[in-house]
Amino acid sequence: MTLDLLVDRKENLADGVVALTLRAPGGEPLPSWEPGAHVDLLLPGGIVRQYSLCGDPEDTSAYVVAVLREPDGRGGSAYVHDKLLAGDRLQVDGPRNHFALVEAERYLFIAGGIGITPILPMLDRVARSGREWQLVYGGRTRSSMAFTAELAQHGDRVVFRPQDEYGLLDLPALLASAGSGTAVYCCGPEPLLAAVEALEPGDLHVERFTARPDEGPRTAFEVELAGSGRVLPVPADRSILEVVEEAGVTVLSSCREGTCGTCETGVLGGEPDHRDSVLTADERLENEVMMLCVSRACSPRLVLDL
Repeated sequence: MTLDLLVDRKENLADGVVALTLRAPGGEPLPSWEPGAHVDLLLPGGIVRQYSLCGDPEDTSAYVVAVLREPDGRGGSAYVHDKLLAGDRLQVDGPRNHFALVEAERYLFIAGGIGITPILPMLDRVARSGREWQLVYGGRTRSSMAFTAELAQHGDRVVFRPQDEYGLLDLPALLASAGSGTAVYCCGPEPLLAAVEALEPGDLHVERFTARPDEGPRTAFEVELAGSGRVLPVPADRSILEVVEEAGVTVLSSCREGTCGTCETGVLGGEPDHRDSVLTADERLENEVMMLCVSRACSPRLVLDL
């Protein structure tokens, strides 16, 4: 669903971070969402960027997102920081959620920089449930870390670890202390996510803002469209999404780099080579869906629910 929203408020949260409060121009309630959800901002020039909702899920009058300026980015964050003003209108797709909060005995949250955004509403939900939890929040400097005042209200359940004061997070010790029954949620820059994944904590949930490094081989294969029986060759240098679009098949898509989940498509046969940043390890093993923009095939042919 595409919404036409008003930028009601724009404010600085930390060094290089601004928050946008988005509302319907007529004051209508917005679609509901759960902690972990994100929306797509449709920016000028065909730029689409995903940002986590970090406000209150119970407040349907507004969406709140926080945007980090990316000096080496492709223009999305620069537009938000430099050109977008309160009173402007934005088209917004979503919300969608591939980072949902699961039921667990206890929770360990690990956030790096702007990765705090999807975790904020999770903390409030878990805190109200009375379950045990802890957040370890790292950043380059204390002044670059957003929402520190709000988080400080949780007392010693929140541990702040700016890198210039403490160095890198001691992830092995942190995860070793998590214990059985702990759901581990991590969001932040790729080096942090890769380091946590390498330690293989049991119940791990990660959210990526940028594409997972694609280091696998690229070979040709075929896709069969179950609805029509058409078989399309997918060359090594093209994505499934590009091939089916060229064949005249409409597939919803957004990021085209495996981070948003918009192009998720059912798999009816064959073995996908999952290269997205959305599906969990268990979902990958089930092989029931795949992201057409980046994932490929381990088998000579895939049968897609298209």
